[in-house]
Amino acid sequence: MTDTPTRQHRLSPARLRGLPLWSVLAAGTLVGGLLGGSYGLLTPSTYTATSYVIAVPTEKSTPDAALGFAQAYGRVATQLAVLGDAQVYAGVPVRTLQHNVRTATSPDAPMVAVSATSSRPGLAVDMANAVTRSLTRHADDSSDSTHVRLVQFSRAVEPREPTSASPAVTGLVGASAGGLLGGLALLARPRKSGREGEGAPAPSVPGPAAAADVRGQR
Repeated sequence: MTDTPTRQHRLSPARLRGLPLWSVLAAGTLVGGLLGGSYGLLTPSTYTATSYVIAVPTEKSTPDAALGFAQAYGRVATQLAVLGDAQVYAGVPVRTLQHNVRTATSPDAPMVAVSATSSRPGLAVDMANAVTRSLTRHADDSSDSTHVRLVQFSRAVEPREPTSASPAVTGLVGASAGGLLGGLALLARPRKSGREGEGAPAPSVPGPAAAADVRGQR
C-alpha cells in the first residue's frame, strides 16, 4: 500500500491578491480586538485613592501667600525628603511611592490632592494617607518661617471600583487601532499600472489618405 501525500495549502501571493479589500480591514480589526482584550485580561486591575490637604495662612500671612505655598508643597510632596518618612507609615519602599503617587494642585484654591495607585485598594489608601501625613508634618516644621500651615481636608477612602480600563474597553481600543492600521495598509498598497494579461497597445494604422483632387491639374 502506498501512502497518499497530504496536500498542503499554501497562501501564494496571487491568492492573497485575490482576496477582497474588506478582508484586510476585518483581519486588522479582529487581531487588534483580540490583542486588546488579552491585554485587559492579563493586566491586573489598579485602584486609586486620593487624600486632600489645604494650606491655611496664619495671622502674619495672606490667602495669596497660602495659594503660592500650596503650589510649592504640591511639587515637593513626591520628593525624597517627604517620601522618606511616608514609607514608614505606608510600609512600602520609597521606590514604590515614587512610581505610584502623584499630586495635583489648583490655580484657584490652596489645596493639594495626593493620589496613590495600587493593585490593592487598601494599600492605595495607606500610601495616599502616608504621603499626606508626611507632607503636613514637614509643612508644620517650617510654619514659623512660611507663616502657612497644612491642614488635612479629607482622608483617602478605599475605592470600590478599579480605575484601570476593563477588558471590554481595551478590546474596543485594540479593534479600532487594528482597523485603522488595516485602512492605512490599503492606502499604502502599490497601485497597478494596467490590467494583468494585457499586452502592449497595438500601433495604430493610419487610414487611407484622401484622394487628391486632380481636377485643375490636367
